[in-house]
Amino acid sequence: MRLHLPVIVLAVAASLPAITWAAFKPIRVLAPQLVGLTCTDNNVCIDDMAKMPEALALRAEALSFVSNRVDRVASVPRFVFCSQSACAESFGFTHQGAYHVGTSGVVIGPRGWQPFFVRHELIHHVQMENIGSLHALLFTPTWFIEGMAYSLSEDPRRPLPEPLEGWRSQFEAWYPNLSKQELWPVARAL
Repeated sequence: MRLHLPVIVLAVAASLPAITWAAFKPIRVLAPQLVGLTCTDNNVCIDDMAKMPEALALRAEALSFVSNRVDRVASVPRFVFCSQSACAESFGFTHQGAYHVGTSGVVIGPRGWQPFFVRHELIHHVQMENIGSLHALLFTPTWFIEGMAYSLSEDPRRPLPEPLEGWRSQFEAWYPNLSKQELWPVARAL
């Protein structure tokens, strides 16, 4: 058995990328062309090229909005726009309109083609840039992560289902007391 152990370890290590690709669908944001999307030079990927002008407009609006009202986007993520449910399902969508994958990318599903959805996910990207993905996941309160994104994206849905509305309210009660310069140091200390 000892002679076979290196072979087993090598086989497991070699198959890990394929297992990750199959089991953790959001990782596909790193190579959306492999699930049939077309990507532009500016890191926008889409399943229906006829909708590219709309996707580019949503991305541009979100980048401008978030940079002006929240904080600058240090590294613009890849944006994946799915207009069809089959595309969204290939990225692991269930019911959400959009989601972010750390600082790697933003995935917009068929019902997420609204400015506030794209802003919301870009705000999460900026949070991860400033707080750190692991720190945000393990230590930052959910009311801050989600409340900030729902509030500062100007999501028009009021009230949101609980606990989302509660998180937005908690963030909105906390946030006005801070300057832009204080936001990230205070957020890291939450």
